[in-house]
Amino acid sequence: DVPALCEQESSADLMIRNILLMHAGRYGCRVQTTADSVSDEAELLVRGPPGPPGVVIVEEITETTATLSWTPGADNHSPITSYNLQARSPFSLGWQTLKTVPENISGDLESAMAVDLNPWVEYEFRVVATNKIGTGDPSAPSRVIRTKEAVPKTAPANVSGRSGRRHELVIAWEPVSEEFQNGEGFGYIVAFKPNEARGWKEKMVTSSDASKFIYRDESVPPLTPFEVKVGAYNNKGDGPFSPIVIIHSAEGEPSDAPTDVQATGLSVSEILVSWRHNKESLGRPQGFEVGYWKDMEQEEAAEKVRTEGNESSIILTGLEGNTLYHMRVRAFNAAGYGPLSDTVRAATKKSPPSQAPSNIMWIQDGSHISLGWEPVRPLANESDVMGYKVLYRQEGHSNSEVIETQKTSAVVLLPDVGVYIIEVRAVSEGGDGTSSQIRVPSFSGGKVTSSQSSLRAFSTSSSTVTFLLVLMVPSTSW
Repeated sequence: DVPALCEQESSADLMIRNILLMHAGRYGCRVQTTADSVSDEAELLVRGPPGPPGVVIVEEITETTATLSWTPGADNHSPITSYNLQARSPFSLGWQTLKTVPENISGDLESAMAVDLNPWVEYEFRVVATNKIGTGDPSAPSRVIRTKEAVPKTAPANVSGRSGRRHELVIAWEPVSEEFQNGEGFGYIVAFKPNEARGWKEKMVTSSDASKFIYRDESVPPLTPFEVKVGAYNNKGDGPFSPIVIIHSAEGEPSDAPTDVQATGLSVSEILVSWRHNKESLGRPQGFEVGYWKDMEQEEAAEKVRTEGNESSIILTGLEGNTLYHMRVRAFNAAGYGPLSDTVRAATKKSPPSQAPSNIMWIQDGSHISLGWEPVRPLANESDVMGYKVLYRQEGHSNSEVIETQKTSAVVLLPDVGVYIIEVRAVSEGGDGTSSQIRVPSFSGGKVTSSQSSLRAFSTSSSTVTFLLVLMVPSTSW
């Protein structure tokens, strides 16, 4: 900021806000009157945090220590009271303050030793000075230097078993980070023995990135317990082993195929497949896979769906109507798939009737509506009619009541006065057919009969516009 002069009749002040080191210097003041002039000067001293130390030199490097030296920077008119050493490596998050010898580096020292470094890691170092005013900017980084190699000090962590094939012992662990490998030629020593046995078997895994070892022995029964430990080594020697854990040999993939496989067509697009699994067989399943394909296709083109856990059935959906399908089932787990079952066959149902019920007649007697209609005759490629559904709801409402019948007539109770929407549709193995729809007014008393000069269906599954012409006349019979 520009110095500001504050004046009163008897005195004046010079104020410098946000003062910086650059504001230091000699300041003068001159007073001028008509009779004379007076002047004076004063030296302004600005104190601040230290400047950055000079070049940092690595004097000596070992496996875990580095001796550093530096030249002091400007103290900015306040003596340096202490230094801190900092370092960064490819594994650190920015610059980190180091432990040192001496623990507290006084301001009159120009060298110190950084300790607790990791062997065989590249480091850069820098120095930061502090005085009573504050901490200054750090020095420029030293050249990159790598600590010397050492025997590994870190054992692999989280040693455990994994699923495998029959007669396999699968051992897994968390790899040791490159930061803690301590040298070139890093690898793992996997040691194992059957529980209660004396001698250990040891296998070398030469990849530093490895996280699994598979031991296969045809003589090992499933679920045999083993004592297991995993160690690390490099060119300098062998490091420590992990704690001993108990791992069982693999149970293997499921050994038996599902039995009693059955398939039943449920609708025009669904088939139910069920099976049984021998619980005494080896290789406990995590689920089952069902493959299915059309009669004219090859098994290689099969679609596949899975169940999870111990489920013993599944409904195949999205199938084509009136189509024969072939199906096979097999169990699976993390080790792989078991053998396939025998092939079973089932067909989806024919499509529901496309014709809607026609010539709907009705008689109202109080709140009762007696309905009648002509039977639906399905086409050759459509499912046979098993019965009919009558759905009715008050106009403006969304929830319908449903009556099912095997006849071509039904009696509906309309409890409230108003207009009702009534739909009639055929029911078949393939599902519900197309609906015919009428609007019927409900009266509190009397008898009303419908008479039709023409009738065309209103389809709920097509875009065809249909019409119903109804003439209401009083009547005592139908």
